[in-house]
Amino acid sequence: MSCAALPAAPATPADAELARWFREEIQAHERDLRAYLRGRFPTLVDVDDLVQETYARLLRARAVGRASLTRAYLFVTARNAALDQLRRTRPVSIDGLAEIDRLAVVEEGPNAAESASHDQELELLAEAIATLPQRCREIFVLRRFHDLSHREIARRLGIAENTVNAHLVTGMLRCRDYLRARGVTPERKNDERLRS
Repeated sequence: MSCAALPAAPATPADAELARWFREEIQAHERDLRAYLRGRFPTLVDVDDLVQETYARLLRARAVGRASLTRAYLFVTARNAALDQLRRTRPVSIDGLAEIDRLAVVEEGPNAAESASHDQELELLAEAIATLPQRCREIFVLRRFHDLSHREIARRLGIAENTVNAHLVTGMLRCRDYLRARGVTPERKNDERLRS
């Protein structure tokens, strides 16, 4: 798949179809999707990340052959991503913290093998990012390492926010595939079924 799912010169007819589907069936609803997320989940700060996560989930669903990736499916997927984010950021009750002294847990730092493994994974991630096409890599780095919003990136590079979103989703998927191919992240059963 080429960067941004909107290839300048699609490598295959399947890439061209994916780009057409993404542009016409998914990105066409982005304005409504953002309005829905802001209205339904006003406490969530980063709608850009939710939109990106929604796109990634839709691309995975399409890859495993989900039959009806409709506008309704887009909004349900976005809602589920938002609910997942809310669950992850839910405050933890401090009622049980008074009994923390009685816990027999020894906190240990990573050993040398874990540190070396982590360093190797970081090197592989850097390699994965380096394999991205230049514009895709630039957008990916601005978002993930400089923490710029989608709007700021679009303004800085003189491109549409939709293009930023598409580049980020594609960059994320390509990096994941690169890392999986090198054994850093496990293959999912659905992915294995696709390859057989």
